[in-house]
Amino acid sequence: MQRRVVSLVVFASLGFADQVSMKNGDRLTGSVIKSDDKNLVLKSDLAGQVTIPWDAVTAVNSTEQLHVGLKDGQVVVGTVTTLPDGAVQVATRDTGTVSTTRDKIDFLRSNAEEIEAERYLNPRIVDLWTGTLDLGYALSRGNSKTNTFTLSTTANRTTSRDKISAYYTQIYASSDTSGISQTTANAKRGGVGYSLNLTHRWFVFGVVDLENDQFQSLDLRFAPAGGIGYHIINTERTQFDALIGASLNREFFTSGRNRTSGELLLGEELTHKFNSVTSLHEKLTFFPNMSDTGEYRMNFDTTMVTAIHKWFSWQFTVSDRYLSNPDIGRKKNDLLFTTGLRLSFAK
Repeated sequence: MQRRVVSLVVFASLGFADQVSMKNGDRLTGSVIKSDDKNLVLKSDLAGQVTIPWDAVTAVNSTEQLHVGLKDGQVVVGTVTTLPDGAVQVATRDTGTVSTTRDKIDFLRSNAEEIEAERYLNPRIVDLWTGTLDLGYALSRGNSKTNTFTLSTTANRTTSRDKISAYYTQIYASSDTSGISQTTANAKRGGVGYSLNLTHRWFVFGVVDLENDQFQSLDLRFAPAGGIGYHIINTERTQFDALIGASLNREFFTSGRNRTSGELLLGEELTHKFNSVTSLHEKLTFFPNMSDTGEYRMNFDTTMVTAIHKWFSWQFTVSDRYLSNPDIGRKKNDLLFTTGLRLSFAK
């Protein structure tokens, strides 16, 4: 009797779940989340979120309403049933059953996914912000006293049309070996940027970078830049961009020496998610000096992040700034390694 009751409960739950049938005979039940022209995403109670190639799917039958986007721009809302001949029927509440074919469907979205998609298409300025805060601190006590503090923060707002970004990084270190405290590192970097998508692949961008480095005798570097970029790879796991443009580099040194240079901008930027826990972000930008040919500067930043909790991670960062013509008596290269906690937020 107990086994019969369990069986009835299982079959009843299957009756209220979406079903996806595949060419190999497997059948998955759960809730259809979304689809595009390549994959269908299903949330299963047992397997979690599953991504299925569309080519492997033979049938989709939903019990919950889905937003069906057609390639002619029309969106139909209702439960979806596929037929053996390839036809797709959408049972709407207001206009009855709408028939189409799978090759005419651009996307499927659940109600929650459609709300999120609309949020990306028509967001308020306060929506869609994500950010990080990295903190690091090291000290030693005994024959010497040292303190090292690092701070890095980012904020990004990404929509289907554009992206706003801002960042700030600081390192400060001091040492006391003879009863006198001395500063051994003191650098600050920050900036803002904006990019606008022209097509699925092409975009234009503008950035303003600011920098101060006590031990490079650099009071201020002010470097506005702009150009055009291309998404070489643009998938959910990997984004790889190529950048080309121009920059104006205005530098003010402690010695009183000031200079202004026109520069080319050549760069690349990579973001890759290895899995749900670990991700990598890397950016390399090369600035050949057009006012003083033969001179150049280079910026390189890479960060590996491992998530411990949804909002709590551990990060390791390498940041390098190379200047071929520094102020007199100063080295050309400044390399910074930091590691520590990362706090994340999203709105």
